[in-house]
Amino acid sequence: METKSCQNCKENFVIEPEDFVFYEKIKVPPPTFCPECRMIRRFLWRNERTLYKRKCDLCSKDIIAMYSADSDFTVYCSDCWYSDQWDPMEYGSDYDFSVPFFSQFGLLVKKVPRIALEGYQNLNSPFTNYTWFSKDVYLSASTLYSENVFNSQATSNGADIFDCDNTSRSNTCLDVVTADKCSRCYSCIQVQESLDSRFLYDCKNCTSCMLSHNLRHKSYVLRNKQLTKEEYEKEKPDIGSFKIQCECEAEFAHLRSGAVTRFASVTKSENTTGDYITNSKNIYRSFGVDNAENIRYGSRATYIKDSMDVHGVGSSDGAVELLYEFINGGYKDSRMFFSANSYEGMLNAYYCDYCRGSENVFGCVGLKKKQYCILNKQYLKEEYLELVSKIIEHMNKMPYVDASGIEYKYGEFFPSEIAPFTYNESLAQEYFPIRQDVAETAGYRWRKQEEKSYRITILSSALPDHINDTPDSILKEVIGCEHRAECSEQCTGAYKITPAELNFHRANGVALSRLCMNCRHSAQFKKRTPMQLWHRHCMKKGCPNEFETSYAPDRPEIIYCESCYQQEVV
Repeated sequence: METKSCQNCKENFVIEPEDFVFYEKIKVPPPTFCPECRMIRRFLWRNERTLYKRKCDLCSKDIIAMYSADSDFTVYCSDCWYSDQWDPMEYGSDYDFSVPFFSQFGLLVKKVPRIALEGYQNLNSPFTNYTWFSKDVYLSASTLYSENVFNSQATSNGADIFDCDNTSRSNTCLDVVTADKCSRCYSCIQVQESLDSRFLYDCKNCTSCMLSHNLRHKSYVLRNKQLTKEEYEKEKPDIGSFKIQCECEAEFAHLRSGAVTRFASVTKSENTTGDYITNSKNIYRSFGVDNAENIRYGSRATYIKDSMDVHGVGSSDGAVELLYEFINGGYKDSRMFFSANSYEGMLNAYYCDYCRGSENVFGCVGLKKKQYCILNKQYLKEEYLELVSKIIEHMNKMPYVDASGIEYKYGEFFPSEIAPFTYNESLAQEYFPIRQDVAETAGYRWRKQEEKSYRITILSSALPDHINDTPDSILKEVIGCEHRAECSEQCTGAYKITPAELNFHRANGVALSRLCMNCRHSAQFKKRTPMQLWHRHCMKKGCPNEFETSYAPDRPEIIYCESCYQQEVV
């Protein structure tokens, strides 16, 4: 075990013995950034929700893209990017040993065309990013195998999901955070196998329950009180009224602070630290991991093994393995290091971006089914191996030094200076939110929010209180967001109701939101625990157990260790 000082934040961090074993296995040096700074550095390569209108730089069609029209990049629509109308090898160049590697790679990133939105085998989903094998997805990110998803994030195998975060195998849900196998649920947090329920916290296998917590195998429970079916139907609040809905939300927030909370959401897993982990083993300081093995410092990872420092990776049809310092992809890939946005059979890839189905490539961008390439230039196998060895040596002798004086040698992920997104465009701002002045002081780029010029036709405060009184004409209105673009949540100031959204609210008897979609998303995101861990003691009186948890000490929840939680709740 070794304690080091992070190059970026200057805080001490520990490299565990198991970390060194992995570094030796893949023949890379130990990191100089702490785990949190490494995660932030990767997140700068993923922009899920900050989308722009622009034209495709090849066919000139109007498109939606994750890159603004004034960005430094050439951006193609999906059809053009995957077409044979351009050749990424035309951007290749010889390696220059008088210039640091990352300087040369940064120029290549800006030259090679980038895809407007990241998607794969989707139907009727032009306004979504990082979405695969899905249909009818609108302004939702990180969606897998799902249909009819609206303004949601991290949806897997779902249908009719509206304003939700982190749901799997669920349908007909609204305002739900962290759910599995649920149907017709509204405003619930950490629920499993539940049906027709509202305002539940940490409940499993419940039907027709409301404003309750820590329930198991219950029906017709209101405010944690067992009722008959007739009593429940008579007494449950009518959340078709926005006024009553707000009262229930305030009551629900108070209810959660008095509920017993398990220190971590871990299901059918062993030897784990982190949160939201299922069907996995040997997981260390990771979040949102499913069907995985031997993962350290990972997040949003599924069907993957023997990997470290990854996000947004995995596949449902076979384990992905040996990925390190990698984000966005991992579909049928192995041995991918210090790379982003690459998948479909990648093997032995180093420092690559937006490559597909390629093997033995180093410092390449946009390649498709290539081998033995460096900076998008083709080499013979022997030439490639010899030159890669020389480049690694050169990276250590002539490291890239950023404006803050941080050195980037071989073994470091891409410097934040060459990341395609600013801090507040990327996932970094979602998981580690900071102010503009703090970001710029730390050396991160920041994009000024575009001023909106919407002509608001009705204020949200003037909307009918009850969903049953809401006319079809609401679809024509430009509604002023309740936050009035004065919050720190990228508020758009105004929003419109879509036909699918109105039909969903009517069918489920729920009042319309008074917030724009960005503010709704931010509210959902805050209900999840962060990708950070704190060392805490069990709050059950007399219990000596300690643990690592993503619930910070200043949060209101009552946090129990596993054994005390099982005794109290289950």
